[in-house]
Amino acid sequence: MDAIKIAALDFGSRFFKKHKTVEVPNENHLLLETTGSPFAKRISGILTMVERVSDEVNSTLNKNEFPIVLAGDHSTAAGTIAGIKAAFPKAKLGVIWIDAHADIHSPYTTPSGNMHGMPLAMALDEDNTESEAAHEKREKRFTINAKTTKTRCA
Repeated sequence: MDAIKIAALDFGSRFFKKHKTVEVPNENHLLLETTGSPFAKRISGILTMVERVSDEVNSTLNKNEFPIVLAGDHSTAAGTIAGIKAAFPKAKLGVIWIDAHADIHSPYTTPSGNMHGMPLAMALDEDNTESEAAHEKREKRFTINAKTTKTRCA
């Protein structure tokens, strides 16, 4: 965040003097550890970040402020969407997703196990279990079940 602030100041922007920033604690230490499940890599750290981002977005919106989320991984989008839905639980939420990939994989469909390919599936509470038959040889099954977390947004 500091690098973005300095770059903005170098270009004469006063944005960060006018608007406060909040840095959500990260889980980057997990990058130095094993990935865990090959079908949902670093899932516990991703869930922690999704919950933290969701809480901060919700809090920001409840103060009638507009959140701008800058993050290092697409999986954070699940927290952004969940936070908006938490702030407006009765509103119909629309998302315009502009990306080279749909990011709607689940542990049952992912070719890589990378969670950054799964945020829309998380937001939609879509585990793609109908694709389970295609992955019969996998030793363990993982289901992202947003119903059991406070970040459920579908």
